[in-house]
Amino acid sequence: MALTPRLEFRQSQSLTLTPQLMQSIRLLQLSHLELNAFVEAELLRNPLLEREEGDGDGEPAAAPEPAGESGHEDAVAAGERIRDAGEIAESFDTAVENVFPDAVPRELGLGTGPDRSGSFEGGEAPDLDQFVASRPLLADHLEAQAQLMLRHPADRLIARHLIDGLDEAGYLRVEPEAVAALLGAEPEDVMAVLAALQGCDPPGIFARSLAECLALQLRERDRLDPMMQRLLDHLPLLASHDIKALLGTVGCDREDLADMLEELRRLDPRPGLAFDSGPVEAVVPDVFVRAAPGGGWQVELNADVLPRVLVDRRYYATVSGKARDPAEKTFLSECLASANWLTRSLDQRAQTITRVAAEIVRRQDGFLAHGVAHLKPMTLRLVADAIDMHESTVSRVTANKYLATPRGLYEMKYFFTTAIAAADGGEEHSAEAVRHRIRQLIEAEPAHAVLSDDAIADMLREEQGIELARRTVAKYREGMNIPSSVIRRRRKRDAAALG
Repeated sequence: MALTPRLEFRQSQSLTLTPQLMQSIRLLQLSHLELNAFVEAELLRNPLLEREEGDGDGEPAAAPEPAGESGHEDAVAAGERIRDAGEIAESFDTAVENVFPDAVPRELGLGTGPDRSGSFEGGEAPDLDQFVASRPLLADHLEAQAQLMLRHPADRLIARHLIDGLDEAGYLRVEPEAVAALLGAEPEDVMAVLAALQGCDPPGIFARSLAECLALQLRERDRLDPMMQRLLDHLPLLASHDIKALLGTVGCDREDLADMLEELRRLDPRPGLAFDSGPVEAVVPDVFVRAAPGGGWQVELNADVLPRVLVDRRYYATVSGKARDPAEKTFLSECLASANWLTRSLDQRAQTITRVAAEIVRRQDGFLAHGVAHLKPMTLRLVADAIDMHESTVSRVTANKYLATPRGLYEMKYFFTTAIAAADGGEEHSAEAVRHRIRQLIEAEPAHAVLSDDAIADMLREEQGIELARRTVAKYREGMNIPSSVIRRRRKRDAAALG
């Protein structure tokens, strides 16, 4: 058969991910902080976008005007009607100092305070942000102490590198030998600077291990005797609750050991965490779940975290009518299309989150009503099939989103747990509910009858018909940071002996 060129026409359908479609998909998995940052960037880039102000009813909220005043009244003229401090004090028949005790008199030479008439020097009040207290940084706190303790510039340079080697808890994570090699200094000089810095506030800073951190704090309190030092040298025995071996190694009786352990509990194993290490962002719920008046549950989006933007079509009509350059017209058209896309994407994102949250609430009604023991197994596919969405869409929607329920604040991912088959072939159990039951059994176990993993598996099978292997019980227990039955029995026995 001869090979000859020919022309063919074929018709087919395919899904193409346009840049805007990919951006819409990416918006689904953004948290409300990331989404607001993205919207802010779009507001700066697109002149046709503006934030929707007001109470969310579609109309901007207008401030009520006082009777007899114009909406364009000068702010300075309005400020002149405010009574000064002298008039206020006179109305109370007392002195200004009694009404405003924090006011700084001008005769003291501090020009930032109000004078007797209540006005500030220069005509403007100081910025309140200048008086807001902030938590000091650990590095700045130690740097100030090092400048007072160390006189030689070479020692201060070594101290600066050692301060940079601290982690958030205040432990030194760089080797002194590495600092000496980096700076070309003698190791003895680095160790001398380190010894001086270990006397800084807070006590226990610049330690290289937990034992050294506790020893530095005990030395500060003048409580580091030889017996306490031997206890710190054998902290692994204390962690394993081998009290018998610890008593023989330290050379003390049970009463002395109980006193030393009580003193160790009063120490801070992470002294650096008392200082500000960065901004702490509070978790804000994306969806509120409340009990409905007629029964059931009411799902409502948190409007405070949803960015609301509008397309300024009036501005577009004004500017586009005056544009003559084709490049300007193209830019305006692209801005209009981008603005329309963003408003539609934000609305679609809100509707998708609401649908997914409503389905989660519907399936986890038992959890909301009775607690974690009634949490049902649920997968992404079950929710996706119920609301006619793709499984990947549900996965993106539930990422970094939180539900505020009557039982607390939960991440949406929390409700998706694997299923554990029932021994009698009945309804499946949620893995999270099984972990909760294991924790309850261990917390309720008596000191003379500590439950083994096999015993817990048998109790789950007899009480709730949960078929679980011993190694699965051990895996769940270790995931909850619960020690084995041997360590728990030793802890309870030692606690009874020491207490």
